[in-house]
Amino acid sequence: MPNTNITPSTEEDSAYVRQQLVAYNAAHVSEALRNRYEELHFHIRNEAGQIVAGVLSTLCWNWVELDILWVDAKERHKGYGTKLLQEVERLAREKECDFIMLNTFSYQAPEFYLKHGYELMTMIENAPTGHQQYYFKKDLIRSEGAEASR
Repeated sequence: MPNTNITPSTEEDSAYVRQQLVAYNAAHVSEALRNRYEELHFHIRNEAGQIVAGVLSTLCWNWVELDILWVDAKERHKGYGTKLLQEVERLAREKECDFIMLNTFSYQAPEFYLKHGYELMTMIENAPTGHQQYYFKKDLIRSEGAEASR
C-alpha cells in the first residue's frame, strides 16, 4: 500500500468530495430523479418579529429528509411544530415524494412524531450517552395516477 497522507479538509476540499459522490449517485438513479434536490426551510415569527419556530428539510430524489424542527421552549404547545410539519408533508406530497424520514433524540420529541403518524424504523441506545436516538419514516399516500406518471 502506498504511503497515505490523511489531512483535514478545507471547505473547498469537502465541496469537491460531496460533488464527486453526487455525480456517482446521479449515474445510479433514473434521469427523472437526478436533479431533484431542493431545500425546504420555513419559520414562524411572533408578534415582535422574533423567530420562535422553524424547520430545515431537504427534498432529495423521491423523499424529504427533515433535518431540524425547532420550537422555542416558551412557545411550545401552541401548534407551531404541527403546522411546520404539516407544511413539509404538504409540499412533499405536492412534489410527489414517497416518504419523509427524520431522526430525533429521546429528550426531544419522539412522541410528537408518533402522534403525527411517523413509524419508528430503529432506535440506537446510548446515543448520546444516557439517551436514545430514534429514526422515523412516514410513507406518503399518493394517487395511483401520480405513481404511474413517474
